[in-house]
Amino acid sequence: MIIDYYEEVYEASRLMLRAAQVSDWDGLIAGERQCASTIARLQSCGQDPSLLDEAERQRAHKIICAILAHDAEIRNLTEPWLRQLEVHLGATQMSRKVAAAYHP
Repeated sequence: MIIDYYEEVYEASRLMLRAAQVSDWDGLIAGERQCASTIARLQSCGQDPSLLDEAERQRAHKIICAILAHDAEIRNLTEPWLRQLEVHLGATQMSRKVAAAYHP
């Protein structure tokens, strides 16, 4: 049933949030892969979400809102780390360029 896929994505996003909260980047990546896999299965199952009854639609709406809330919090937790990584990578690249320029 389609709502089961939504529940799987919700659970994976919850685990991703937990991983981000403790800086478990491998766990975060594993959760992202699980989400992507579940979403791919959902897309290929051929079930039409518009066929959900009212209770299922409301449940799906709550699940999607929770997933989006998880995603926002994950972004808040990971963006500073990503910016720091970008700075580090940029500094490394600049060091290589300087070294190449002065040490042919």
